[in-house]
Amino acid sequence: MPRPGERRSRVRAAAAGRIEYLRRAARGPGSERDDLILGAKSVVAAMAAWVIARYLLPPTVSTFAPFTALVALQATVYRSVRDCVQYLLAMAVGAALAASLAATAGIHGWTFGLLTLIALCLGRIERFGEQGTQVAIVGFFAFSSGQGRIDYIGHLAASVALGALCGLTAHLVLAPARHIHHRQQAVADLYTAMSRRLDDLAEIFEGNDPDTQRIRHWRRDWHKLAAECERIRTSIDSEIENSRLHPRRAVDSAEAALPRARDAVTVAERAMDHLRSLTRTVDYALESGEIENLPASFRTASSTLLRRAATAMQEIGQTSPTDSRHLDGLIADAGAELDRVEQQERAAADATPAVHTLQGTVLTDIGRLLAELRSGHET
Repeated sequence: MPRPGERRSRVRAAAAGRIEYLRRAARGPGSERDDLILGAKSVVAAMAAWVIARYLLPPTVSTFAPFTALVALQATVYRSVRDCVQYLLAMAVGAALAASLAATAGIHGWTFGLLTLIALCLGRIERFGEQGTQVAIVGFFAFSSGQGRIDYIGHLAASVALGALCGLTAHLVLAPARHIHHRQQAVADLYTAMSRRLDDLAEIFEGNDPDTQRIRHWRRDWHKLAAECERIRTSIDSEIENSRLHPRRAVDSAEAALPRARDAVTVAERAMDHLRSLTRTVDYALESGEIENLPASFRTASSTLLRRAATAMQEIGQTSPTDSRHLDGLIADAGAELDRVEQQERAAADATPAVHTLQGTVLTDIGRLLAELRSGHET
């Protein structure tokens, strides 16, 4: 059991975390502010639905109105409409099933069991999505509280419709914020980080700051950037969903930016595999001292190739549309330089087998990286 001092420290840490959460929400647009606004809209919509339902409908069904309002208030308008439609379908099926069994077989224990069995089977239908269990839940209320009566089911349907109307109205009055530029900037920051690592590797080939500890730190960074790729992809997918059925339409260029940003993340994920391999190769070359045996011309050429790849990455990751001709020229020049260095490396007869192996590994990683950038740009 935690000691009193530990409990107080945990409480203080939790309070500090909530305060920082509120500060981030007040500081600017972001997920924290979106969550707070969604919570406020949920409170207002649920309260309005409950008050109106209590005034217009019997108390036995008034609870369904605020519940449906919460179902209708999801993070995006599209998800709200989808879940609301699924819930309305589940409600209709559950109520119809309860009314049918009550009218034909009566209110008994075995009919309630049959209702449960059929409702659970129907709830597995994919069209109901996550609202499949509501077939059984609504069926239970309509069968037990309403005794399968048509007037109760009518009031139940009215309560559900009222809740859905309150929830969707809250979304239309204050629609979820659009974060297209933020998603683009996240991709640009990702490519900037990758480009910076390439420039750092280029400096090592130039003989500047060959620190093995720094290289190993970069190797750990690649795992963090890979996780960041997944997080950015998820946020972009959420923003694409947010754009569907949104009452405030964005300009065409902004709508096209999201698929372009998602494609850029895919290219970054594939390119990162080759960058990790190249970093491992450089780490080995530094630790073994083999990098000192590489010819000066090869090290200079490798540095040039890495810097050109870094520039191409910056072009792909920028928030504005990429200049295709300029990027094609960058990658083509890098490819031509790579071919020249490969030919020169094969023609070098005085290099040791270890040096040949190291040169071949470095050129292979750079070649795969350039091929990835080229294919990603072309698609």
